[in-house]
Parts: sequence; structure tokens; C-alpha cells
Amino acid sequence: MGKTLYSVTMSLDGFIAGPGGDMSWLTEHLGPDPAVDELVGEIGALLVGNRTFRGDDPHRGTGKEEKPFGGAWTGPQFVLTHHIPDTPVPGVTFVDDLGSGVAAAKAAAGEKYVNILGADVARQCLEAGVLDEILVFVAPVMLGDGVRLFDHPGGTNVRLERIALNHVPHATSIRFRVVG
Repeated sequence: MGKTLYSVTMSLDGFIAGPGGDMSWLTEHLGPDPAVDELVGEIGALLVGNRTFRGDDPHRGTGKEEKPFGGAWTGPQFVLTHHIPDTPVPGVTFVDDLGSGVAAAKAAAGEKYVNILGADVARQCLEAGVLDEILVFVAPVMLGDGVRLFDHPGGTNVRLERIALNHVPHATSIRFRVVG
């Protein structure tokens, strides 16, 4: 089976969403990026946090709204939530625990990546020892407040090994392997 990968765009000061989950800051940093194009081709399934799934969309008002990667990717999505909706959402499976969510997403992804979307789900995957890689696109902006890339009250030490570094005009991407 494939690996799990937490991919995210982050401000230089470490935030992946602004206050209240605002994603509008990201809109001006979206654009052609060979690293994103490569990533989209590597993804077999998404494991998404409920806040991310129901949250603000940087593609709002563009015709690409509510589509993963602005419509560049299609495939199975698994949303981790404690409140599974009564009404089904096409292409989306709601799961209520991390273990079954990861297992289902990996089975659906085959040899490709399960792409993790959402800081809390990524943190849970790290704590469970099931996160293999992290890909961070660093945007040239500072937000000052919001949702952090990684938050662990009391602190922790997650060892990472850098495996790739790319630069484009609107972002720098850094890919890491989780080593401990």
C-alpha cells in the first residue's frame, strides 16, 4: 500500500489558515507550480479533517470551489468526523475513527499517497505513528494568528529528514520524511 502525506501551504510564520479558519489569504498564492502538479499525480485518496472539509475555500467564487486542489484532483475522499451527516455527499465517505479512516483511504489509494488535509488529522496521524511524509509550501506572507501547521500543547520533538526542496515565484516547497 501507499504512504501517507500531509501536504499544506503555510505562511512564513507557521499558519495554514488565518483566524477563524480563513483561507482567503491563500488565493493570491495559488498558481502554476510544478511541485503541486507532481503532488496531484501522486495522490490516490484524501483523508480530510471535518473542519477542513466544511471550512473556508481559497477557490471561493472561482468556479473551482469545493473541489480538491481547485479541481485538479478527483478521487475518493474520507472525512474524519464524530458527526457523520445523514445525507450522503457524492465521492465522500465519512469515518468516525482514525484507524478505520487511514485503512480505508490506504486501500482506496493503492500504491499512491493518502494525502492528509487538516492540521488536527495530521497531528493525530503523527501521534499514531502512521504519517510518513510532510510537504509544506511556504508562502511569502505572515498572518500573525490562525491555525498552526502543527500544534502540540506541552511540546514534542518530531524528527524529520528533508528529502526535497523546490522554489517557484510564489512559494518554496519542502518535503520531509518522518523519522521519529
